[in-house]
Amino acid sequence: MTKPIAPTEAVRVEDLDDAALVDRAQQRDGAAFWLIIKRHNQRLYRIARAVLDDDAEAQDVLQETYIHAFMHLSEFRAEAQLSTWLTRITLNEALGRRRQRRPTVDVKAIKAMPAPFSAYNADPEEASALAEIRRLLERAVSDLPEHFRIVFVMRDVEEMSTEETALLLGLRPQTVKTRLHRARRLLRETLRDKLATVFTDTFPFAGAPCDRLMQSVLDRLGISLLQLQVH
Repeated sequence: MTKPIAPTEAVRVEDLDDAALVDRAQQRDGAAFWLIIKRHNQRLYRIARAVLDDDAEAQDVLQETYIHAFMHLSEFRAEAQLSTWLTRITLNEALGRRRQRRPTVDVKAIKAMPAPFSAYNADPEEASALAEIRRLLERAVSDLPEHFRIVFVMRDVEEMSTEETALLLGLRPQTVKTRLHRARRLLRETLRDKLATVFTDTFPFAGAPCDRLMQSVLDRLGISLLQLQVH
């Protein structure tokens, strides 16, 4: 007697890898667009901000990055990482904007950063201390010379490899290592090592700002998220 075939278990879109998400996005699947943005927002925002040293401009770069990427998904080659492809687009957009800036633009203006999106709830005194430390660190990173700041954010904040950083910036790996070493030394001189444990929490981009950017991108693409159950 033939055994009945077990029904195929439905695959949750949240469990798909980037290549599968790209396939779905090419079919204008709203959930796929949403998840691609959600997965890569933090890295791309930090890199755009490292180039431009401005929160609002970094968010504008992210929107243009996603619009460009989603309109050219057919150009993505699965043998490359989606994160690398998106990062290259982000760098090109950010560097292009920087070149177009007028000399009067105050590139050192620093706005208050939102609190990190975290499940950890510190007590009020600790939360206040951590927020102040983070502000000091973000200010110190923003004050780094640009070529050091970009490498520092890519390597120590986003934890990208030396090889990927070199590839994206068009540098030799040794140059990346040298710039990272000098960036760390400058930060140590400014902060005296006391902030080393909070590097990975700098320049958060999540929660409401992240959701607003995602919605804006999807609106421009004409993609609706109504009735989608994405968490």
